[in-house]
Amino acid sequence: MGKTEIRTVCKVDFDKPASEQPQLHNRWHPDIPFAGTIADGETVKIECVDWTGGQIGNNDSADDMRNVDLTKIHYLSGPFEVEGAQPGDLLLVEIMDVQPFQDRPWGFTGIFDKSNGGGFLDEIYPSAAKAIWDFEGIYATSRHIPGVKFAGLIHPGIIGCAPSAEVLATWNKREGELVAANKLADREVAHLPQPINVHAGAASNEIAEKVGQEGARTVPGRPEHGGNCDIKNLSRGSKVYLPVHVPGAKFSVGDLHFSQGDGEISFCGAIEMAGVITINFKVIKNGVEGMGLKSPIYIPGPVEPSFGPGRYIYFEGFSVDEHGKQHYMDVTVAYRQTVLRCIEYLRRFGYSDYQIYLLLSCAPVQGHVAGIVDVPNACTTLGLPMDIFDFDISPAAALKAGETKRDLGSCAFETGVTEGKVTKGGKNSQISFGGGLTYKE
Repeated sequence: MGKTEIRTVCKVDFDKPASEQPQLHNRWHPDIPFAGTIADGETVKIECVDWTGGQIGNNDSADDMRNVDLTKIHYLSGPFEVEGAQPGDLLLVEIMDVQPFQDRPWGFTGIFDKSNGGGFLDEIYPSAAKAIWDFEGIYATSRHIPGVKFAGLIHPGIIGCAPSAEVLATWNKREGELVAANKLADREVAHLPQPINVHAGAASNEIAEKVGQEGARTVPGRPEHGGNCDIKNLSRGSKVYLPVHVPGAKFSVGDLHFSQGDGEISFCGAIEMAGVITINFKVIKNGVEGMGLKSPIYIPGPVEPSFGPGRYIYFEGFSVDEHGKQHYMDVTVAYRQTVLRCIEYLRRFGYSDYQIYLLLSCAPVQGHVAGIVDVPNACTTLGLPMDIFDFDISPAAALKAGETKRDLGSCAFETGVTEGKVTKGGKNSQISFGGGLTYKE
């Protein structure tokens, strides 16, 4: 018998707020009711809204980025019952395809204002900014970052199964302990359960209230189930093995990305989009014990933008922050410095720092931990593919770039703002974490 049409198990409505759609939710909790049922071995299509639930527009202003409501984010499609799945099983999820909606061939990359979300480099770049990307087939281009074009490594940012009550309690306990021990100045180190703007799918008011009090926020990935890991290579053709904690698995997916660089450094750093993901599901009985898994594993698919080994420029960073302060084996400090070295390099060609910050968040850059054994400096690298640019950015060209600096426009800022702020946060810190994130005295 030939193949039949692939069933769509979840449809979204762009004329209705995400918070009013019963097949969506924005918390992890075992009591959120099923949004549909999928057979063991079945391939289905799942429609997803973008991670902000439609708060960001295709325009030339970053007002929406500045004012985004971060209590109304990560609306996931699901949770779905996978027939036969029981606690202790593994759910083998094979991503067959991910595509934007045909009538929404665009996405966005953003930098949040430091006072509203911030990001990896917000001690230096505190202003809100945005770039809109247009999709043509497999390629993305932006009017806000001209001169670049690259193929998308399309993937879901969030994918996982619901926690059991016991796993959820573990999450809330250990993250609560972290918050209680926090000494970082002006930093939220974890997002604990919060009843504000909770959306529990089709749950009753009683269950929704319980989810608001107990449900885990979807912001971080967690070892027991994966979740929001933002792995750019978890793309078409990849397979991920997810631990099952509740009957039926309660699988959810969302936060689709057209492209992303390693680290998704600006927080809203992928090319965020609404779209359709096609997935095959298989249940592996007693797979958690059989494979000895404590966290998900995945096998990348065969689809990836291809650049020759000699077509990358690699930048290095070490555990010495931008103020010359030595840190001990701090990979976060090192990667921040790696990114800053690349920003300084591309600045020579005419891009603004904010354009480069946005670009490195969503272009297919390769981030690696190169050395983690030589005290006191961890070493990280960032590989920038030269062929995504329509002009030469080689070191030879960089030597001459100042002679003919290009006019490369601007990314979008808030109304009335033509240039993002550049600051030197953390300069006077006595003790710091992650480079510039100062401890409370």
